[in-house]
Amino acid sequence: MRHPASLPWLNLPQLPLPVRVLFTGYLLAVGIGLLSAGLQIVLTHGMADGKLGLSVDDIVYSYYGNRNGSRIEVMLDGPMRPMAPADVRLDIIKWAHDGAPQARWEPHFRGVFEQYCVRCHGTLPNLPDFRDYGAVAKVAQVDDGASVQTLTRMSHIHLFGISFIFFFVGLIFSFAVGVPRWLKALAIFMPFAFLLLDVLSWWLTKWSPGFAWLTLVVGFGYSLASTYMWVVSMLQMWLWPRDRPYGNAWEADR
Repeated sequence: MRHPASLPWLNLPQLPLPVRVLFTGYLLAVGIGLLSAGLQIVLTHGMADGKLGLSVDDIVYSYYGNRNGSRIEVMLDGPMRPMAPADVRLDIIKWAHDGAPQARWEPHFRGVFEQYCVRCHGTLPNLPDFRDYGAVAKVAQVDDGASVQTLTRMSHIHLFGISFIFFFVGLIFSFAVGVPRWLKALAIFMPFAFLLLDVLSWWLTKWSPGFAWLTLVVGFGYSLASTYMWVVSMLQMWLWPRDRPYGNAWEADR
């Protein structure tokens, strides 16, 4: 086996072209995926308080819930306000306050929801189907936030899936040169640490809304760390001179 010192090209600027193309394709796909995930968070969690933009209240409503009212009330008083006249919205809210009794669904409220709601809530896959009483009754209940079952499912999906993303981004970044060893190690470790804190913050917020700020802080933290590794890796692969003696990046970091 060849000693690492005999691999002076083992660094981002001097990697063989096929390897740089492979790494670049992965980083581009991951970068677009993370941007899409951020947009999806803004359009889902970011609308939990009825206002565009992610805030502490959005985190509270998403995980702890708005226990003073139902989800449908929040939406009708917020982003869904233009979708129905004031008297219709008030009628639905009063019905929700009464416990959304099924006896009033068929003779009255089915037609109301078909007229004003099912154009979206009946055709778009990510929205509850308001043609079904069960789906309407669920959002008309007092909002307790995310269920334990939902948090469990989200936790293992995020931990498994996003860990793979951070692993490969960190592996590519480990070939960077000119970065102090302590900073490189910290940048590689921080996304994993923030990811664990992020998932923990969901459970803590479910227990107490005072932890909602933690979700925002750690989400920003691992986004910043992964963005730093992404930018450094792309710059070194394509913009740094290839004719300099950078040496073996892993050997230098031992």
